[in-house]
Amino acid sequence: MQRRYKGLTAAMAALTITATMSGCGASDSGDVTLKIVAADYGSNDDNTSQKYWNDLARAYEMKTPGVKIDVTVLSWKDVDREVAEMVNRGEAPDLAQIGAYADHARAGKLYPVDNLVSVPTQANFLPKLRQAGEVDRVQYGMPFGASTRLLFFNEKLFAGAGAKPPTTWEELQKAAEKLKAKDVKYPFALPLGSEESQAETMMWLLSGGGGYRDTTGTAYQIDSPANVETFGWLKKELVGKGLTGPVAPGDLDRQEAFDAFVRGEVGMLNGHPTLMETAEQAGVKVGKVPLPGTAGRAKATLGVADWMMAFKQNGHRKEVGAFLDYVYADKNVVSFSDRYDLLPVTVTARDTMESDAEHAALRPFLEQLAGSELYPVGERSWTKVSESVKKNIGKAVAPDGDPRAVLEEIARDARSAEAAASAQ
Repeated sequence: MQRRYKGLTAAMAALTITATMSGCGASDSGDVTLKIVAADYGSNDDNTSQKYWNDLARAYEMKTPGVKIDVTVLSWKDVDREVAEMVNRGEAPDLAQIGAYADHARAGKLYPVDNLVSVPTQANFLPKLRQAGEVDRVQYGMPFGASTRLLFFNEKLFAGAGAKPPTTWEELQKAAEKLKAKDVKYPFALPLGSEESQAETMMWLLSGGGGYRDTTGTAYQIDSPANVETFGWLKKELVGKGLTGPVAPGDLDRQEAFDAFVRGEVGMLNGHPTLMETAEQAGVKVGKVPLPGTAGRAKATLGVADWMMAFKQNGHRKEVGAFLDYVYADKNVVSFSDRYDLLPVTVTARDTMESDAEHAALRPFLEQLAGSELYPVGERSWTKVSESVKKNIGKAVAPDGDPRAVLEEIARDARSAEAAASAQ
């Protein structure tokens, strides 16, 4: 998911957490203070998530005497690590809104969701996202923000090149060739650098009929014939023909590609709602189509969710559950989604936004969400697999790269990670 970083240093984050957590628990007046650590979706001080949470907390406190809400918002660069360190020190917050929940769940640190929120709240999570929040068929992760991906194209550059929006890989290649002939800097931007290449990789694997996991979802299939064929095509037909721009895909991070799209230097790339909004504000007219596949639209697109989780350490189950029912009320889900150009994670909030003309630009993304595929975040092995993808996948399309060998290397890392997770 798009995560717009604030420049909060790790040292400042640590100081903030130490100061905040020192008052954990009940106060002298008998009030319960819920400690929350959340990620920052804002790009600057004007739209920091701290403002959203402060408004939400004060409104809740007004209607719930005896409960105080203390929220610390940290950069996406720091928040997962800082929460893990807090848990290791025995200073877990009551709630964390971060990128991954599975390690904490498998360590027995989290409340199951059905022990926390009301039945209507739990039943209202979008089924795809609710299922992705499960470990061994028990839900521990509550989706908080979601997004899907579409193929974006610069309508002005396409018109100038006489290119048509592609529905297949072959059409995508032909459009890229026309854009290159008009000296477009990045006919197709392919960010396989270390920032978030696990997302770009998964989109291409899905569009080629494969994916990270097999069709049963029980095992990794990273070096499957379909996946090898996909990266062989990318290496030969896009990268090898000079259609991906002046920066080698393995050296191109997602944010660099997005920034180039906003500057009008990119013909096509895979994008999400936040990029659409940013580009259009910069004057780029953005066209959107489903991800192309080998013989038509891809079987699925990538879905991404971030997660809310409740730690058992402080024992505030009742108060945490009541607060979460408030957090997931429609007005609050819609407000957060609207503020940060994200997709709502509940059925009723989705229906509200889908029927609102003000949010018409999000409808193509909402339509994709039900059929999207998410990372296997419920697997402890996923963190290591994701790291291996980010480290290695760019080599698969390098001039001297061997897609099969690279995917086999990542597959070995996946098997090793699964074995280590099983032994724990």
